[in-house]
Amino acid sequence: MSVTIDRTTSGRRAPSLPARLSLTPAPGGLDGTWWPRSRALTRELPLLTAALGDLWGRITGITLNPAYWPVIPRWVSVAGRTVDVGWSTEEQDPHGLTLFSADGRRDVLVIPPETRADAAAQLMAGDGIDAPAREAAAERLDARSREEAWETDGGAGPPSSLSRPIGSTGRLPAGQRR
Repeated sequence: MSVTIDRTTSGRRAPSLPARLSLTPAPGGLDGTWWPRSRALTRELPLLTAALGDLWGRITGITLNPAYWPVIPRWVSVAGRTVDVGWSTEEQDPHGLTLFSADGRRDVLVIPPETRADAAAQLMAGDGIDAPAREAAAERLDARSREEAWETDGGAGPPSSLSRPIGSTGRLPAGQRR
């Protein structure tokens, strides 16, 4: 048996696909819609922040809700600099993402990456759907995705976060145990 190793591609990375965005403002204060290709934030957030940097100014921070993200990095690298990533379960919508820049904050609806292309296109186009309806649709799509993942992954448990909330020291108040 012979083995051939192709070294012509070693050291070269495949070109990154552009971020899938719709920057049409929507009722409820949403500044746009983002449809990531995966739940790998270290791969997805640099594409998003690079795409938005030209439009909204240099993104300096991102806040999200950890409900649907298996791993949350403390920061991501974008064009040789770092962007801080934090999370909040109380102040951040589970289907939202807040981006911070010198120009202020922007809120984006996140369409689950497992969403079918036709359903995602409809949500991204808006089609006259107001923000609460878009968020409810994203919730239904995410619930269906979780159920499908449960079936295909053999009943894996919910994702866990390895980071800490913004402003948190990671320590519990006195007298509380883990």
